[in-house]
Amino acid sequence: MRSKALGLSLIAILGLAALGVPRVIAHDLRLVGPAVNALLVFLPIAVWLAVVLWKRVPNPFLTLLAIGAAYGVLLGLTHQVLWSASFGDNQPSLGGNLAGALSPATEAVLLRTFAFGSSLLTGVGVGVATGAVGWLLSRLIPAARR
Repeated sequence: MRSKALGLSLIAILGLAALGVPRVIAHDLRLVGPAVNALLVFLPIAVWLAVVLWKRVPNPFLTLLAIGAAYGVLLGLTHQVLWSASFGDNQPSLGGNLAGALSPATEAVLLRTFAFGSSLLTGVGVGVATGAVGWLLSRLIPAARR
């Protein structure tokens, strides 16, 4: 079912957001170099823009914001799943005045919670930036508004 406000179905939004997951996996597991990483960063965003403009959604900013937010959730979940593989024996810990102030379990929950929040904010930020570009392009490209 297509959302009237977003112009795409929930499945389409989640599918577009999922295009960013391979970069997260490649980054967390250190599988690719800078050139491939850059491709994995920008190709999904270009696809998001292309689909939103091609489908002529009613509000490109809102649709791309939704895709970015879904990407943020997937980003956070993927980081959580790959946490141990990413950090190995060098798990992050609090430093400074907070070093050793909390139990290891509490510290882990706190760090993972902030990491998830950071991922969500990153996704929303990508959605806002891409949404602004999509909105602008939808007004500059006459065929996109027909």
